[in-house]
Order: sequence, then C-alpha cells, then structure tokens
Amino acid sequence: MNGYFDHNATTPLHPVAREAWLRASEKHWHNPSSLYRDAGMASQQLESARERLGTLIGADAERIVFTSGATESNNALMRSFELVAISAIEHPSVRMAAGKALELPVNADGVVEPEAVKQMIASKRPALVSVMGANNESGALQPWREIASICRGQGVLFHTDAAQWIGKLDGASLGECDFITGSAHKFGGTKGCGFLVLPAEDSRLNFIRGGPQEGGRRAGTENYPAIEAMVTALETITPRLSEIEISQSKRRDDFITAMRARFENLRVISASAPRLWNTVLMVMPEHDNLKWLTRLSRRSFSISTGSACSSGKEGSSVVVTALGASPEELKRVVRISGGWETTAEDWLALAQAFGDVADELNRGGRPQ
Repeated sequence: MNGYFDHNATTPLHPVAREAWLRASEKHWHNPSSLYRDAGMASQQLESARERLGTLIGADAERIVFTSGATESNNALMRSFELVAISAIEHPSVRMAAGKALELPVNADGVVEPEAVKQMIASKRPALVSVMGANNESGALQPWREIASICRGQGVLFHTDAAQWIGKLDGASLGECDFITGSAHKFGGTKGCGFLVLPAEDSRLNFIRGGPQEGGRRAGTENYPAIEAMVTALETITPRLSEIEISQSKRRDDFITAMRARFENLRVISASAPRLWNTVLMVMPEHDNLKWLTRLSRRSFSISTGSACSSGKEGSSVVVTALGASPEELKRVVRISGGWETTAEDWLALAQAFGDVADELNRGGRPQ
C-alpha cells in the first residue's frame, strides 16, 4: 500500500530523474561557463535541456531562466513591479513577496472570474496580474488562458504560478503567459531546481548579480544535473497525462463518495469546479485537523492540513479563508493529494482509515 497523499507539497524523486541526475553528475559536472572543451559540452547539454523544456511548455528557450524553484522565481518577479494584482488564493511566495498588492476575489468555488480581472484592470491599471494555474490547496483550475488573453488585450502583463499545473496537466499552452514559474520537485524532479519564463525582451529582471549566467539575469553556476533531472522527469510524465487524468479523477471521486457516505456533513471545497485529478480539500465535520493528521500518520497515511508553506499556522488555509470560513472551520481543514501511481486501493484504504480514526476520536482518542 502507498499511503503518501501529500504530493502537492512534494513528490518522490522519479527513477528517470535520478538516473538523469547521476549521468549528468558523472559526465557533465563541469562549470558550463568555463572555456575548455568539457565545460563547453556541459554548456551544450544545459542549452539542450532549456530547449526541451521550452518545447514542453510552449515557450521559446531564450525566455527561460533556471532558478532554485518557484519561490525564488515568484519573489524575483513580484519585487520587480510596483502595482500588482493577485488572486486571493495565491501561494505565500506570491502573496508575501507582492506586498500591498491589489486582490482579485474568488467565487464560491474558489475560482477567479475573468470579469473581475477586467474590472480590476479598468479601475486600477496594475502593471502585472498574477493568477495561479491550479490551486495548491483545493486543486481548483483557474481560467488562466482567458485571463492571459484579457491582459494581453489591455496591455497588462500576466503571470501564472504553474507549480501545481505542470506535470499534472498538459502545459503546452503555458507559453501564452508573459511570465511562468515552476518547481521541479512538484513533478518528480529534485528539490532546489525550477524556472522562470519571462518575455524575451524584458530587461527588468536581473535578480542575482555577479556573473553572466542565465543571460546575465541570475548569476551563479547553473545546476545542470538537477536541470537535466527536471526536464527528463517532465518528458517522461507528459505523454501519460491524459490517461492519468481520466483514471485518477475517478479514483479521487470514488474516495469522495466513500467519505461522504461515512461523514454526513463533510464539506469538499471547490467540489463544483474543474480541479486537479489528485486533490481533495475538505472541512471535516468534527475534530481538529492535527488530530486527523497525527492519527492517520500512525496508520502510515501522509496528508496535509493545507499548504505546506503555511502549515503549523492556525487557520492557515488561504482558500478556505477566502471563501469566508469561520475560525472554527479552519481548524478542521485537511488536504489530500495523490500521485501518478496512487491506486484505487490506496484511495479507498485512506477513506477506511478516516473512518477508523473517527471511531477512535469519538471514543475519546483511545485506540482499540
């Protein structure tokens, strides 16, 4: 049984990514900026990886800057604009870096409505609009393509944090956005590796100084082995995404059906919205979420109380807060996020474990 249900926080290293990292580390460990032959070969491999990633996300290679992940990329981007409009459900690396940003509301399903973006642009004229592709807590898919089109028509730049979209859904159209951010460890790559896509002609973002790397935008020796692992993982996963979405969506929905049969007043957030095939955000009808988490962990199931970047903070769910939940409800939020290889049996075993934990908690927390 695979009891890991926190893939939106991080994913296990994909075997092909591990092999790619080892090959690159053994054969092309040289500094790509050096001038001798072996360094030149490392530089060629790095640029090949950039081209391959560009093909996968529909962006020209010269627009891609490799970084340590979406958090660094989001921080660099948000700090480059004075007036930014962001959705009420953005990741903390966008929200906190954007400072006093304009806030786009979400509807009852936790989705930004394009009309709200039109109104914000007309009234406030932000320099940048930022709406994530898929929410990290609820999995709700945001209409980023429509919003990108609106921004383009109004002469406003658009960014999407695609950390949860990439590797779960087809990303071939993401290049329509002016800015894209992503993290390797969300789709089977290594931690500490990611990227920022920006307009090729944009000269604002020179965010780490001290060398000519990454077109002079981000100084420091590139981590080619991690980059190669990231791109290889995405190349391996992408052809399977349509098949995975169909099978895993059914498993997710069967899990929800089983949970609703057991818990009469269960609330599933964004249940009516299109959302990621792997994600369920729930407000449990009773008991604090940390009690659910710890007792499920004893049964070898790993779940979350919301975004891993906000965990440990009371009432940390950004999405449930944006939907107007009470402080008491916020204490009962749990997030389930399966993976590419999560089986139907794994999903149903988790539902059974929730029922067993409920029985234990209702007896006063005493295991049988």
